[in-house]
Amino acid sequence: MARRRRVYEGKAKDFFEGPEPGFLVQHFKDVAFSRRPQKSGVIDGKGVINNRISEYLMTKIGEIGIPTHFVRRLNMREQLIRELEMLPVDVVIHNVAAGEFAEKFGLKEGTPLPRSIIEFYLRSEELGDPLVSEEHITAFGWAATQDIDDMIHLSLRVNDFMSGLFLGANIRLVDFTLTFGRLWTEDDMRLMIADEISPDSCRLWDLTTNEPMDKDRFVKDMDKVAEGYQEVARRLGIMPETGNVTEIPRAAL
Repeated sequence: MARRRRVYEGKAKDFFEGPEPGFLVQHFKDVAFSRRPQKSGVIDGKGVINNRISEYLMTKIGEIGIPTHFVRRLNMREQLIRELEMLPVDVVIHNVAAGEFAEKFGLKEGTPLPRSIIEFYLRSEELGDPLVSEEHITAFGWAATQDIDDMIHLSLRVNDFMSGLFLGANIRLVDFTLTFGRLWTEDDMRLMIADEISPDSCRLWDLTTNEPMDKDRFVKDMDKVAEGYQEVARRLGIMPETGNVTEIPRAAL
């Protein structure tokens, strides 16, 4: 079957028209990139693993009543998702000082924070994804005050749930990014979590050694980058003990 029309091409994911209006197909790629330092490359099998991890986490948070765009996994690299009106602001939740956050506030990396801290970033590659305040968000019409309240509430719920989930897998959830969108119906609007939740969007450390198990291995030129992703999947119980990634052909939609 011919591939459907691509509606958006991203660095780590592509989006194609879905089988019916209101739905899209999200395709996970092996491409990896970072803004600081600026670099890009390929992590073999990353798209397959992120697809499975994101499916698992989106399903789990959906089970506790948090709305997401995820519908179902279609094959090794693709998911069927709801098409949303995306908000141009990402939410970053920090539990432990790390990366740019630690540098910005002069904290030693690995320092536990007194409480979870939420930051907002404008999703703009041209502007370098700048840190923004709630005042910026409402003044420029990127989101309404109620949207901000809902994003904070949902983000903290996701953080509490995933922190416990990863803790049970001997993983520390250091920080992570959430993306939101609006789903419009005839008489209602729902704010939903979109994009992905994976080692690309989460900073995950081994609980005992603080060894990174996420995209930081690529960013910091560490070895065994793919193995870090595989280990997260293995500990969550969604990958065989061998960690091997076997890809299957794209399913017909």
